[in-house]
Amino acid sequence: MAEVALATCPRCGAPRAVGPDCPKCGVIYAKAHDPRAPRDVPPDPGANVSTTTWTGDLEDARLEHNLRLFAVPVALLFAYLVVATQLGRALTRIFLSMLVHETGHAVTAWLCGYMAFPTLWVTPRSSARVPLLVVILSLALVLGTVLLWRAGRRWTAAGLGALLGLQLFLTLGLSAPRAEALIAFGGDAGCSVLGVALMCTFYANSESNLVRGWLRWGFLVIGAFAFSSALATWWAARTDFDAIPFGEIEGVGLSDPSRLTETYGWTTHQLINRYLAIAGVSFAILTAFYLRGLRARRIQSTDA
Repeated sequence: MAEVALATCPRCGAPRAVGPDCPKCGVIYAKAHDPRAPRDVPPDPGANVSTTTWTGDLEDARLEHNLRLFAVPVALLFAYLVVATQLGRALTRIFLSMLVHETGHAVTAWLCGYMAFPTLWVTPRSSARVPLLVVILSLALVLGTVLLWRAGRRWTAAGLGALLGLQLFLTLGLSAPRAEALIAFGGDAGCSVLGVALMCTFYANSESNLVRGWLRWGFLVIGAFAFSSALATWWAARTDFDAIPFGEIEGVGLSDPSRLTETYGWTTHQLINRYLAIAGVSFAILTAFYLRGLRARRIQSTDA
């Protein structure tokens, strides 16, 4: 009983009575709570929610960095090994590099003001410059440059502006015979330039359809084989003139090297050196894109 007397009412603090309720405030002891005691805190609905950090974006960034690190070198190495064999070079020429080769003729013709249509093994073109084509192409390049500049894609806009300047020079500053020689040269030169352009699409923005639609993988393979095929031919020609495809193609006429040497007066050494120079400049541009793509992806990976 002494212990009961010493106890107090949890509501008003009055000495606790023997009965079930307090004689002073009337509260039932069993249901009362001490106002000075901390009340039960309701459970936090988010207490059981997992706090695991999302790492998907970081993993994607690391994967993309590794792809940009290895894809282009591996594709070039594989293409080089294939075209190093006689059968591999023939199959590459027929199925992968020929269309790039003919597109090189066509693009060079367009930049020089000639109408041209690339097909397999031959690229028909107009016999003279077409003023309407010159105007349409110039306006398209101007419009593209302006739109890209306004969109904040300054480097791409600058590249398109440089292409516009090249088009105007080749159209207005180059005589017809020299333009026709350049168009003939544009086949294997196009394999180098366009091949590198195709490989550079691998470093497109991650939001681009080139990346989302896997197109860059196809462009990478085609570009690597086109570049390697042309480079293998003219690198071998440094020490073996028999590697140069001189002669006549049935139904087409003289091959490009034969036309350049026999019709336009280029020497064999000029032919080789100019093709290798184009390949060297193209490879330097590819290397710049490679390093820039790695740096940009490394920064994004760190931010993630």
